[in-house]
Amino acid sequence: MTFVQRPPARPAPPPRVRVTELTDTPTRAEVFARVLTAGPMSRTALAAQLNLSAATVTRVLAPLIEEGYLRETPPETAAVGRPKRLLHVNAERHLAVGIKIAPTHVAAVLTDMAAQVLARAERPLDERSPKAVLQTAVDLITDLVVELTGEVPDAAERLLGVGVGMGGHVDPRTGVCRRSALMEWDDVDVAGPLMDATGLPVAVGNDVNALVVAEQWFGEGRDVENFAVVTVGSGVGCGLLLGGSLYTGFTGMAGEFGHLPVDPAGPECTCGARGCLEALASSGAVLRRLRGATGDPGYVDIDAAMALARQPPGSSAEAGEAARDAFAAAGEALGRGVAGLLNLLGLQKVILVGEGVTAFDLFGPAMTAALERHAFSSAARDCTVQVDPVTDDLWARGAACLVIKATLS
Repeated sequence: MTFVQRPPARPAPPPRVRVTELTDTPTRAEVFARVLTAGPMSRTALAAQLNLSAATVTRVLAPLIEEGYLRETPPETAAVGRPKRLLHVNAERHLAVGIKIAPTHVAAVLTDMAAQVLARAERPLDERSPKAVLQTAVDLITDLVVELTGEVPDAAERLLGVGVGMGGHVDPRTGVCRRSALMEWDDVDVAGPLMDATGLPVAVGNDVNALVVAEQWFGEGRDVENFAVVTVGSGVGCGLLLGGSLYTGFTGMAGEFGHLPVDPAGPECTCGARGCLEALASSGAVLRRLRGATGDPGYVDIDAAMALARQPPGSSAEAGEAARDAFAAAGEALGRGVAGLLNLLGLQKVILVGEGVTAFDLFGPAMTAALERHAFSSAARDCTVQVDPVTDDLWARGAACLVIKATLS
């Protein structure tokens, strides 16, 4: 694939940051990662959690404190016992850029190492052909990196790299998008062109897997060994944390929950197959059912469909009932799918996210009923289902976690 040479007037990309003092040894990186994701904590707690001796902890901590990655401060005076000094991460010691590539736009954030957003920006993707979209995305991301790092003092000197999250089958080992129905990409190298254009390390992964990392380290998945992030919106996706580790499968395809075959006679999915869960439970599925029930092809906006379903009985009572039925059917399909996840994996938690969960009041009851009906034994009772709408900021923040995690790996 050929890329157009950039004009010389474009600002130079940030310099590559060296973090050898952080990642010199696996133990040093592991110690920093544990304080980052589970701290503040005492040396004693750190040693116990990582099964290290006190002497090893002291030896490993010395360069991390000296180089400003960690600081040690006393807590507030305890009522009983001797106060312990606590280890804190200097999260702004390094920064990361997180990118969410969507079919219509690119969203970007600059975060610290705790994934706290320091700056944000967004640009539309006007091109429609797959090759043109990739070309435009590379240009936009390169410019966004320069723009975001320019908003925070000394950001360029502290930048670890760029994390990119996108929907579809993405191989995290190579940074290649194997298949994305939404982007219409097949075997597209995303990481290579971005590394060439920015001069920075680039970590590319499925966007839902990026959310799993963010939830495990900094969100609702802390201290949970087995959970799933299920996304609902224009598509249906899933990311898995099993045994405390992100599970992506051999080539990164694990978690293609939306393409679980549910109904062989069902509607055609974006992937070309029929009856996938995504074809039954996505926002597009709701609109398709609503148009079919009313005979009105004008229902093309999910927000309008939600408003119709929520309105009190009146002049458009029949259309409102059709809208409520459409959301309930989507919820029932989603509930059966989630029940299958629980039966197969015995999860502790399912975090339901995405722009589509703003309609949870409309599809939630049917989803819950189907989940309880199809879950085996105590699978539904043993699992907590949590609803959390996701903004572009959170998608991009999850992508930043990809490069933070790669650095510490």
